[in-house]
Order: sequence, then structure tokens, then C-alpha cells
Amino acid sequence: MEQKKRIQSALVSVFSKKGLEPIIHKMNELGITLYSTGGTEAFIKSLNIPVIPVENVTEYPSILGGRVKTLHPKIFGGILNRQGNPTDQEQMETYNIPQIDLVIVDLYPFEETVANGASEQDIIEKIDIGGISLIRAAAKNFKDTVCISSKEEYPILLQILSENNGETNLSERKSLALKAFATSSRYDTAIFNYFNREFSIECLRISEDKAQSLRYGENPHQKGVFFGDFEALFTKLHGKELSYNNLLDVDAAVNLMNEFMNDSPTFAILKHNNTCGIATRSTLLDAYNTALSCDPVSAFGGILIANRPIDKTTAEAINPLFCEVIIAPGYENEALEILESKKNRILLVQKETLLPQISIRSCLNGYLWQDKDLKTDAVSDISYVTDQKPSAEDLEDLLFASKICKHTKSNTIVLAKNKQLLASGTGQTSRVDALKQAIEKAKEFNFSLQGAVMASDAFFPFPDCVEIAQKEGIRSVIQPGGSIKDNLSIKYCNAHQVAMVMTGIRHFKH
Repeated sequence: MEQKKRIQSALVSVFSKKGLEPIIHKMNELGITLYSTGGTEAFIKSLNIPVIPVENVTEYPSILGGRVKTLHPKIFGGILNRQGNPTDQEQMETYNIPQIDLVIVDLYPFEETVANGASEQDIIEKIDIGGISLIRAAAKNFKDTVCISSKEEYPILLQILSENNGETNLSERKSLALKAFATSSRYDTAIFNYFNREFSIECLRISEDKAQSLRYGENPHQKGVFFGDFEALFTKLHGKELSYNNLLDVDAAVNLMNEFMNDSPTFAILKHNNTCGIATRSTLLDAYNTALSCDPVSAFGGILIANRPIDKTTAEAINPLFCEVIIAPGYENEALEILESKKNRILLVQKETLLPQISIRSCLNGYLWQDKDLKTDAVSDISYVTDQKPSAEDLEDLLFASKICKHTKSNTIVLAKNKQLLASGTGQTSRVDALKQAIEKAKEFNFSLQGAVMASDAFFPFPDCVEIAQKEGIRSVIQPGGSIKDNLSIKYCNAHQVAMVMTGIRHFKH
């Protein structure tokens, strides 16, 4: 049953007036009675459109500095009454309550006020009380009432007024009610999360309105959706739509390169969330060529990211490689022309925006929440635990390798030399297996490990790793330490002139 209803009266109370004018004119044209208050009432009057002040209905003025305007039984009765319920209608007549068929609300911009760094008092005043109450009331009574809960829905309302002369069916009203409760939920979540900065109550509240349907999830038989504001982080210049797996790789690439943003030109290549090539050099072209040489096989179909704008020469070097995504702070015009020659290649400009500070993932029948691993190992964290000390060059390589290690699946071992990744062992069930994988990979691409350094994401429970590494020519090691048998690894290093440093910071990544 369609249960069509024509809008004959409307209460309008909005923060944003942008896009409201044609709606007001159309409602006036259709003979819809308008009720309003405060700034919205003044706006309607400025258009020379008749409007009834809410105060005329409630017989109460706006009080407490505007905090209380619409909170009154004559307003909420007009919204919440059930038009098919005789008792409700008798009470409407007894108490002289006007029928309200449409509620238009745009809430105070709480999130924007917080984001702009306003004072606490200004933020508190942007917690909307009347508006959120109107939204919930109208949405609850969707069988009889139309609810427009944000400025994003102004076009929907204008279409209803223009094409249907203000007539709606039950399905349309219910759909708008769904949007209204989504608006209410997000608003309350933002308020809770603001207050929870100070008190850190262990409650998880997430609300995200922006959604992008993906072609599929991790595999073609899985549905996938990205919830978030992708445009806040990137400008997409070219290429096909990003997939679920693309987004995971982009996330891994951005978090990795964030470690190198203030370094000399650095280029990285990732595949399945792990780094298969990275190098820091004096020019971006050299950095790219060196990163590619780490593992040119895995680079096929990978994600490329740079910490400098991509120039024409670097673009010419990149172009023959099949890659899914390229990320950079910018592109020279000539570089863009070259890279856009592959129609599906995704080109992203990364904006200067703070990345999230927390990590959330589903687990069992709930969620795991944690602070992100924002600790980057530095010289100040290092304890020199062996007789042999790393050279200045080795120390730079150790910290370089540690950054990569932090962003590689555990268990992991990273081998590096001259600020180039030589190889890594990723996601192995034992640290020894990770090291053996890394050594085998380095040899596969003809890298000499003489004078290389080794980084581990966690401590060595036995001296076997430092022994294997030393016999391959590795001369410096960085690891967190903390094993009850640290002394065995230290003893082996001292006996074989290997420098080892400990940071006291583990970097597991699962």
C-alpha cells in the first residue's frame, strides 16, 4: 500500500541556508504553511515569503540565549501525532496543536567546530539539542511525517516538491527516516568521541557516512565497501576505480612512506602490503631505479610511492612497468602525460593531512582497538650492547632497515645496505625462517650481503639468527632485545666482531 501523503505544512530550522532558497519558494508556490524560528525565520522573511514564528505557536519566546526554541509539546505534538489515531487527533484539537507534515533540519556544525580548534565553550554551544530532537521525532513518525535531516538532502526534497507537488509515499518517508537516524547517530558519535578524549571510557563508537561501493572485496565472491573520506587524503588524477586490495596496499604504502617524508628522495614499491623495494638517494630517478632493482619480479602489478613530486625523467623510467597505483605529493605536467598513457593506471596526489592515530579491526564477535605504532626508532633509542660499534654509515642503514621492518608482516627480517632494501623475510612462523627467506631472496637478485645490516621486528630468543647472518657477511644488527637469552646473541656478536644495537621497542605487525 503506497500510503501517499501531500505535504501541507513544514517546520524549517536549519544551520546552513545554502540551497534552501529554491525549496522555500517552491513550498510557498505549493501553498505549504511554513513555521520557523531564529535565523531561519529571518532568512525566509528576507525572501518575502510568509512564515509563522514558532513562538506564535508555543506562546513562549526563545529563551536561554536561544538554547530553547522548539522544545515544546505544541511543536512535537504536531510532528509525532498519528494521523490515523482518533485519540491523537482529539488531543490535537483540544490543545490547538498545528499539524506538521515536514521537518527540515540542518544541525549545528559540531564536527567542523572541533576540527577548527575552537574553544571548549564554542564547541559545547555547537551541540544541537532542538534540531536533533526534531529529527528523531519526525523520523520516528515516518508513517505521517517527512524528515529532511541535513543540507545534503535538500536536493531530494526539492525533487519531491518539484516533480511530485509535495506528495510522498511510505517507502520514501521511511527511506528519509533511515537517513535521519544515520545523521543522528553520527552526530552523537562525534560528541561522544570529543568528550572521550579526556576521559577515555572504554566504549567504541564509529560512524562514517561516506561510503564507496567497490567492485568486490578481497576476492570476487566477496562484497566490498570503503567507508571514509578518500578525497581528504588524495586527489585522484587518472585511472580505474580503486579496488579493496588496492586500498589496503595504498594504506600500507602511505604508512611506510610517512616514515621517510622528511628524508632525501625516497621511492618504495609494495605488493600485498609488504615492501618489495625501497631506496633513498640524491635524486628521485636514482631512488626509483634502485628500489626497482630490489625485486623487479614482485614489482609487477605493485603500488609505487614517492616522497617527492614525480618529474619527467622518473616518469619515463616508471612507464614501462605495469603497476596498479602511483602515489606522490605531485607530478610535473610532462610526467603526467607520460604516466597517463596507461588508461587503467591509478595516479594519486597525496595531500598533507594527518593520518589516523588509532587502528581498529574486527576480531571474533567484536573489535580490536589500539594506538597505531607511531614510534620510529631513532639514535636516541639505541643501546650499544656489543664491543663492536656500528659505523656512522651502518647506523643510518640500521635505522633505515628498522623503518621498513616496522611496516612488514611478522615475523620479519630486513636486510639493507647503502639505504637500499636488499631483501626481507615476511610473515614467517619463525624468525630463522624469515632470515633464511631474506638471504635466499637477496642471492636470487645477486645482492652481496657483505657489509649489510639486519633488522628484526622482535628479539632473538636464541643466537642462531646472528650466527646465520654473520656467516653471510652481515656486520651490524638492530633488534628490540628483551629475551632472557639476549646475552647469548651478544656473546656471539662479540666473538665475531658483529655490531649489535637494541632499541627496547618491538614492532610486531599482524
